Amino acid sequence: MSGLLTTPIEYLKGVGPKRGAVLREEAGIQNFGDLLFYFPFRYIDRSKFHLITQIPEIVGAVQLKGKIIGGKEVGSGRGKRFEAKFRDESGTIDLVWFKGIKWIKPKLSVGTEIIVWGKAKQYGSKYNISHPELEFITPNQPLEKGLQPVYHSGEKLQKAGFNSRGIERLLKELLPAIRNQITEDLPDWIRNDLGLIGKEIAINNIHQPPSHTAAKNAQFRLKFQELFYLQLELLVRKQITQRKIKGFRFEGIGTPFSTFFDEHIPFELTGAQKRVIREIRKDLSSGVHMNRLLQGDVGSGKTLVALMVMLIAIGNGYQACIMAPTAILANQHFISISEMLSKMNIKVELLIGATKKSKRKILHHQLEQGEIDILVGTHALLEDVVRYKNLGLAIIDEQHRFGVAQRSKLWKKNLLPPHQLVMTATPIPRTLALTFYGDLDVSVIDELPPGRKEIQTSHRYESARLKVFQFMEDEIKKGRQVYIVYPLIDESEKLDYQNLMSGYESITRRFPLPNYKVSIVHGKMNPEDKEHEMQQFAQGKTQIMVATTVIEVGVNVPNASVMIIESAEKFGLSQLHQLRGRVGRGGEQSFCILMSSYKLGENAKKRLETMCETNDGFKISEVDLKLRGPGDIMGTQQSGLLNLKISDLAKDAQIVQLAREKAKDLLDKDIKFELKEHAYLAKKLRSLIQSKPNWSRIS
Repeated sequence: MSGLLTTPIEYLKGVGPKRGAVLREEAGIQNFGDLLFYFPFRYIDRSKFHLITQIPEIVGAVQLKGKIIGGKEVGSGRGKRFEAKFRDESGTIDLVWFKGIKWIKPKLSVGTEIIVWGKAKQYGSKYNISHPELEFITPNQPLEKGLQPVYHSGEKLQKAGFNSRGIERLLKELLPAIRNQITEDLPDWIRNDLGLIGKEIAINNIHQPPSHTAAKNAQFRLKFQELFYLQLELLVRKQITQRKIKGFRFEGIGTPFSTFFDEHIPFELTGAQKRVIREIRKDLSSGVHMNRLLQGDVGSGKTLVALMVMLIAIGNGYQACIMAPTAILANQHFISISEMLSKMNIKVELLIGATKKSKRKILHHQLEQGEIDILVGTHALLEDVVRYKNLGLAIIDEQHRFGVAQRSKLWKKNLLPPHQLVMTATPIPRTLALTFYGDLDVSVIDELPPGRKEIQTSHRYESARLKVFQFMEDEIKKGRQVYIVYPLIDESEKLDYQNLMSGYESITRRFPLPNYKVSIVHGKMNPEDKEHEMQQFAQGKTQIMVATTVIEVGVNVPNASVMIIESAEKFGLSQLHQLRGRVGRGGEQSFCILMSSYKLGENAKKRLETMCETNDGFKISEVDLKLRGPGDIMGTQQSGLLNLKISDLAKDAQIVQLAREKAKDLLDKDIKFELKEHAYLAKKLRSLIQSKPNWSRIS
């Protein structure tokens, strides 16, 4: 950044110290350069005006020209609002403000001529526009034409005179002053390959676009640049780590793998499972430390892949472990792995919090002697007393459930860190996987084993309750079992607990003893009681499980064919999909019923519609990304990576892919950044890498 661009923002004409402090605190604008990168999020086409009578035919925002013919404050307390009546040549409409009433009311006296821009909403037969953007018309001043940029602006910014138009005025002051001050920071060969405009032209055109095409080209250039640097940083970090961290070289697949594959495999592998095993096998034989993420939808066969990879480790003289977030899930892995290996001479053991002290002592000794080949467990695997003779592979299931510091303990269980495979049944959109896990290798199991039937999902309102009860009864008569899940949200924990208990009471009244038995599981129960209730259901001793989301991960009951989710509108898409995945694990047709109230917001409607339309976790994750944004999906602990000024991972998937390809091309061409045209990139990357810790290598 040139000297002028680092000038503190208060020195720009029209700012000063007080207003500069507001820009710093509210918008993160510290200097001239930050203002240049405070991009508009959309544009208003000032050349098009609509009439009020046209509003029912228009999708999206409207631009109206007219005058104020009245105004009044309505309501009191939190419901207080200001309503201004606005008229044009075709009719009238109300403009409504719930915030900033003191600020807007004096500006809208009767007769004030204004241009209004906003989205009209229908209430009964009438429309209104809440919190519209306004432009005051002054006599003899020509109306602006062309594209007007719109900038984000909060209440404090507006009070300081920095509404969208105020920010636009600052940029009109700044842009002429920075001519020839902006350094080009993409190599010519990349710009030529993609037909990108220069950086200075892009910055000018994004703030003052002469046309829609100019704005589009400017956005593409700046989005590509932002995502290119992000992908280049991730790829360079990966190379640095791989150079520093050596891995055990597993020379061959070994006898245990071959014997299992030829004689004991429970069912034919899918094409996706075979592809993933080949990808992992390649890593294990490379001599470089493997750190791979394995994504697979619920029921896609990740456990079988994990077992076969562990057999490669054992065949090369190493031990393996698999760590799960709950005792019930660890126990499930232990049972299924033990069953699959029952005819082979491979020792599998289980270590969880509830493992007795006497048993632990034996386990610890056998592990250190190398007598245990596979250790399955929970957080108990991380304890200092747990030592291996030769741990070569660590597998972590549902990796997002473990903290980074916890996972890092597994690295210290051998002289060289064991290869790591982390698994998740929460599908992540490709754009997010490339960005959040860009320095990991990602494998995806994207097909279900043959014979699995799609779960039939339907949405029902409270009025259908009796029909739902009858459906449950019919399924139970067929010998099936039913889950009923209630939300348990922190802010309303008492209320949700009451809902759960009243739901349990109504279920036990409708399905009474001795003909029916009902389990109940929730977060306020002690672990032993919870485990007991879950086991009763897993063993078929109870037909109905009433629970909170504690059953989201970790219960495998192939006989359960119905999942009823109460107050489904309170759940996120990812959680709904995970809960639905608790059924459909046997050969019978399974069902998921989403119960909700009639009052549904747009997002809640979209979530429930999406669940009814598809069983594909990756499609669901794409919709989830668009509704929630990347920070919410991946968790706040990782959102620091996404300090994106202009890109949107939900909408810019193709640019993410293109940026990654070009970053790879650059490293193929000049891995050490020795070419003169890449000197600026090397300098920028050094500062990026030094400014951030690299936890992501620990999965």
